[in-house]
Amino acid sequence: MEYNTTRDKLLISEYGRNVQNMIRMIAAIDEREKRTKLAHALVSVLAAMHPEVRDHNDLRHKLWDHLYIMSEFTLDVDCPFPIPPKPEQVAIPNHVAYSQSPILLRPYGKNMERIIQTVCEMEEGEEKESLIRTIGNTLKKMYLNWNRDSVNDALIHEHLSLLSNGMLKMKDEDRLHSTNDLLKTNRPPANKKAAFKKEYPKDFNAKKRNNNGKNRRKS
Repeated sequence: MEYNTTRDKLLISEYGRNVQNMIRMIAAIDEREKRTKLAHALVSVLAAMHPEVRDHNDLRHKLWDHLYIMSEFTLDVDCPFPIPPKPEQVAIPNHVAYSQSPILLRPYGKNMERIIQTVCEMEEGEEKESLIRTIGNTLKKMYLNWNRDSVNDALIHEHLSLLSNGMLKMKDEDRLHSTNDLLKTNRPPANKKAAFKKEYPKDFNAKKRNNNGKNRRKS
């Protein structure tokens, strides 16, 4: 009995061992013309095995590349496409390092820090004050995603000052949204039907009446 552990390694497992053996058999044939004819026939068979993508422009190019790979580049035939490079000939791309810039407060992330820095550079005015209030409520909402317990507004004011290096401060009369209201917006709807009913009650009731009418006509 022959076990897979004693057989040659499958170079592209999706084709199976029989296809790999056929390719090696074709590569071992002496006559170049016969090798080419059989290689073209095998590519046509492999293309027929994937009818969902057989009209794809790059399919046959991909199949010819795989033939060379599974033959370990010993296949010598008249190929309609350029021969793919061997693995040792492919240049290894340079490693792309992750940006590891420190995050001051993890509940808010780096993007919120960038937004706050952009607002710090804006000219004083009503638009900037409106953005500061929006940022304050957003910070509170994001903090509640991190910690579901009630959060003190004074803590959000402190975090806003820390993230902006003391350049952004909310006015005393500016009030943040209540914790209960923010938790309601953070909570996902039970299902799409409930969300649609809540946002468009008139449309929901009209749709319900239409469906009831259709059911009565069918019955």
